[in-house]
Amino acid sequence: MIEKEKIVQLAEEKLDEGQFLVELGISASNVIHVVIDGMHGVTINKCVEVSRNIEHNLDREVEDFELQVLSAGLGQPFKVYRQFVKNENFEVEVVTNDGVKHSGKMLNVNEQGFDLEVNRKEKVEGKKTKQLVTRVLHFGFEEMKEAKNIIKF
Repeated sequence: MIEKEKIVQLAEEKLDEGQFLVELGISASNVIHVVIDGMHGVTINKCVEVSRNIEHNLDREVEDFELQVLSAGLGQPFKVYRQFVKNENFEVEVVTNDGVKHSGKMLNVNEQGFDLEVNRKEKVEGKKTKQLVTRVLHFGFEEMKEAKNIIKF
């Protein structure tokens, strides 16, 4: 059986400073799925380097396996704390546990959660039309179903 700890060690050996492991899974049929990310992104060459290090250090005679190494995709939900830190000061979409969506700029990321600066049109007393109002909402990690970056062109 392929040991998860060994795969983690082999993957992390080839990660540069600021790069990190997001997800690692090994299926019952020995498909190894490794997802990496970095504060400044991850190149295809880095994925190849990690893949080769894992593949060259596992014995196919002992365990037959399939290996997939990829970078965390844009628009995919964040899975680890460092992805939240990476996306601080960027536009994100947050879905709460009760299904409500909020979009805004993620601020002040810490171990407990983060703030989200949202701009909404609201009825303001003394005004005839709705006005653009900026609010800061706080989210704890346990309150969210998912958070992901918003891609704008």
